[in-house]
Amino acid sequence: METYTFLREMADSWALLAMFTIFMGIIVWAIRPGSNKVHEDTANIPFRHDDRPVAPVSGAPAED
Repeated sequence: METYTFLREMADSWALLAMFTIFMGIIVWAIRPGSNKVHEDTANIPFRHDDRPVAPVSGAPAED
């Protein structure tokens, strides 16, 4: 059996199965019950400092 043929058969079967398994594992990990708090915290990052404006960066041009 040629090397190319062997590698092609592996890519068509076992590598595809491995990639699908990894993909499904990532999906399950992302929607696991314990991740809800992490997702809510990440979603609220833009709203953390709504009570006061962001301090201007030193050296930044003044706004008109």
